Amino acid sequence: MEYLAVLLPSASLAVIFYFVMRAIFNADRAEREAMARAEEKLPDVTKVKNEPEETPETKAKPDSGQP
Repeated sequence: MEYLAVLLPSASLAVIFYFVMRAIFNADRAEREAMARAEEKLPDVTKVKNEPEETPETKAKPDSGQP
C-alpha cells in the first residue's frame, strides 16, 4: 500500500501531462487544417502578406540600393 502512496502522485501528473499535450497537439493540427483550407480558398493571401507595403514615402524615394 505504501508503494501506491509513493507512485500515485507521479502517475497522476503523468496522466494529466498526457491529456494536456494531446489537447495541444490536437489544437495545433486543427489550426493547421484551418489555415490550409483558408489558403486553398484565398491562395494570394500569402503572396500579399509577404510583399512590403508601399507607402507614399517609399513611392517618392528612388531605390538607391543603399540604406
